[in-house]
Amino acid sequence: MTSSGFVALAGRPNVGKSTLVNAIVGNKVAIVSDRPQTTRRAIRGVRSEGDHQIVIVDLPGIQRPRDALTSRMAGRVEHELGDADLALLVLNGEQGVGPGDRFIASTLAQASIPVTIAVNKVDRLSRAQIVEVLQAAAALELDGELFPISARSGQGVSELLKHLLSALPTGPFLYEDRAISDQPQSVLLAELVREAVIRRTFQEIPHAVEVVIEEVERLRPGLTRVQALIWVENASQKGILIGSHGRMIKAIGIAARRELERELGEQVHLDLSVRVRRDWRADESMLDRLGIT
Repeated sequence: MTSSGFVALAGRPNVGKSTLVNAIVGNKVAIVSDRPQTTRRAIRGVRSEGDHQIVIVDLPGIQRPRDALTSRMAGRVEHELGDADLALLVLNGEQGVGPGDRFIASTLAQASIPVTIAVNKVDRLSRAQIVEVLQAAAALELDGELFPISARSGQGVSELLKHLLSALPTGPFLYEDRAISDQPQSVLLAELVREAVIRRTFQEIPHAVEVVIEEVERLRPGLTRVQALIWVENASQKGILIGSHGRMIKAIGIAARRELERELGEQVHLDLSVRVRRDWRADESMLDRLGIT
């Protein structure tokens, strides 16, 4: 008898949800950064193991809406929680349990689905610190199991996965048993380019940048051309992205091409261009075009 289901990952921005998704799936399906708003869409990672199939939904970080973009992100969180079979609250062990975590825990308590808690980044803590943060997590009064883990090193992840698999409802597989994600290839490629931008522009750009793949063309066996468009909100951001004598955009292109080649399994010729679209995060039609619903 098979079992399958959706597990929604909830947590404050930057607690390591995307890293955990990748660790559970065993492949990179979600980009990783320590910047807020890195995850803007609900990313589904799929892992099939024996008679079980778990679909991990990496939700945008729960936060108060400030514009059309974050309002849509909050709506996506609410929608995905409503469709999930289980919820997994991820906490940052280094930061401890704060008001944001308690707010999210209260949201999950109202969702009427079982909740498991994972305290992440315990590889950076002493034994005494781990005990302290686990006690704080237990005080959230969510009726579920508690797991200390490190998504980065893999510590505790197999035990967490075993627990989640055992809690899935009975039913047929939701995806093919070889599937690792339901993302269109164009979205994943765009996200890999955006990851390269975020990692190299630090505080100046991340919230204001989005990437669209305009064309993927197979030039010959073993070589694909990818044309990507990077959107920013003003001319100064465009200048930062391009950099002096084009050094920044060249560095972004080299890093992004490496990730695209890993994903596609062949050489990539990457064409990058940067355009300004003022206040795109508040532009409903632009968000529709970007597929941020």
